[in-house]
Formats: sequence, C-alpha cells, structure tokens
Amino acid sequence: MNFDALYVVVATLMVIIAVGFLCRKVGIINDVSSKNLSKLVLMVGQPAMLIYSMSSAEYNEKNVNIAWTMLWLGFIYHGALAVLGYFLALPYKKNIDEEKISEFSFMFANCAFIGFPIFEALLGPTGLFMASFLVFSFNVLLWTWGLAIFGRKRNDIKLSIKKIFLNFGTVPCVIGFALYLLKDPAIGFELPVFLTKAMGYLTNICTPISVLIIGALIATQSPKRIFCSWKLYYFNAIKLFVLPLLVCLISKVILILVPVDGLYMYAVFATAAAALPSAAAVTMMSETHGLDSVYSSVIVGTTSLLSVLSLPLTMMIAEQILKL
Repeated sequence: MNFDALYVVVATLMVIIAVGFLCRKVGIINDVSSKNLSKLVLMVGQPAMLIYSMSSAEYNEKNVNIAWTMLWLGFIYHGALAVLGYFLALPYKKNIDEEKISEFSFMFANCAFIGFPIFEALLGPTGLFMASFLVFSFNVLLWTWGLAIFGRKRNDIKLSIKKIFLNFGTVPCVIGFALYLLKDPAIGFELPVFLTKAMGYLTNICTPISVLIIGALIATQSPKRIFCSWKLYYFNAIKLFVLPLLVCLISKVILILVPVDGLYMYAVFATAAAALPSAAAVTMMSETHGLDSVYSSVIVGTTSLLSVLSLPLTMMIAEQILKL
C-alpha cells in the first residue's frame, strides 16, 4: 500500500472540509447554494467522472478481467453489507427513521467522491478503475435495496423500474463500460480528444465540491448533537473500524484458502471500501422521502470528518493483518 500518497490525500480532504466549514459559517455556502452544488456534482460531475474513469483506462486483458470481476464482486460486497447493516441497525429500532438511515448508511459508503482519490492513492490507476465498477453495483442497489429500506412500513415509497435503470449513476456506468469495451483492438473506437478532456475537467469538480459540502454540512450541526449522542459513537465505531477490519479478516481467510495471484489487491480494495464514510446520498434520499434529514446529515458529516483520522489507521492495521 502507498501510505505516503494516502496521507497526502487524507490531509488534502481535511483542508477542504475545513474550508467548507468556514464557508458555511461566513455565509458563502447556504442551504440554497449547497443543494445547487449537490445537484451539479450528482447530475454533471458524477456522470462525467464515471464515464471518464472507465473509458480512459488502458484496454488490456488484465483490465478486462478486473472489470468483469468487480461487477459481480460489487454486488456480493454490497449484499453482505446489507445483511450486516440490518442487524447492526437494530439498536435504533425505537426510532424507525434512525433505524432506516443507519441501516442504509452501514451499507452504502462514499465510494466515488471520497473513494476515488483514496483508491487511487492506495492502488494507483488500477484502484481508480476498480472503483468505477464498484460504483455500478452501488447505484443499482441504491435504487432497489436502498429504496426498499426507506420504504419499509410505508405505502408511499415504491420501487421504480425507471429509477433503477435510468439514474445519474447507472446510465453513465453503462456508457463508460461500453466505451471501454469498444477500445478492443478489433474495434479500435476512441472518443475524440476534446470530449475526453472535457470529461476530465468535469471529473475534477466532483471531489472538491462534494467535500466542501460535507464541511458545510458539519457546520450546520451543534457540537452537542455531534459529540453527546451514544448512537453516533456506536455508529462511527462500527462503520469506521469494526466493519473494515471484519472485511479485512474475511479477506485474509480467503487469501489463505485461495492463494491466487492478484487477490491481495482485491483484499486491500475491499477493506478500503468498507473504511470509507457513509454516502452523501443518504441525506439526499432522506430529504426526498421525508425521513429525519438532520440525523442523516450528522451521520454523513461525522463519518466524513472522523474518517480523515480513522482511514489511515485502519489501513495500517489491515496491512499487518493481510501480510501475516
């Protein structure tokens, strides 16, 4: 693992979070601008990022195998977290909104806006390529399993075939993968350079803007709400330490039982994915469907802030476990 690069990325994210916090405090970012910036990232930046990260990767047999492997591993990975999340959220059962939001947040991590630079720091361009395909399963399950979580015991939230397949995550993933496969030497299709550069520029807005918004989100919460709740300590301990180390231990067992070249890379990737903060999508969906958006914003804000410290520590421990 490249820890020097990881420390640089984590420190950079910390600075941007602090800037976002200050921007909210002095009024540069408010509720309206925060929502508009979120829309800009979700509807413009994210699609460009997904298409660019897939379509710009080098076409070779190794990468093709990684792509197909990550497609099915992503669904298994998120499915396992869904089962664990259901049981881990049971302590919240006295408050149905908090139970749903916690279960959702255990399952879905910020594997794109914060995850992409982390994966690239740990595993280089291959990590970024792998993350692109993890996001595919993320988006499909977000609009199926995720929506089912929020719709539990409610009649007004229903699954929609349109939302499952036509959203700002799944469609760009399909386009990006198709463009990548078209790079096969037998076909030889390449996007025009100006389009590739344009998507590269749009990709660059995702992480800074999304992390600025997270900093601004933290600024809206009172210190009491953040630091005086046992529920948040429980959630953050499980989300940022217990789950990633559990994934690491399971990966270590697999490495022992199936000593195949290349599995170490997947073990590092899976552990890092589990150590990421909760997805910002939980706040967006909570607001959309009338759940406790304040609690969801606290979850996203605290996990994002604490992950700056927890992620390097977790990955250092994971490295020692995986190399035993």
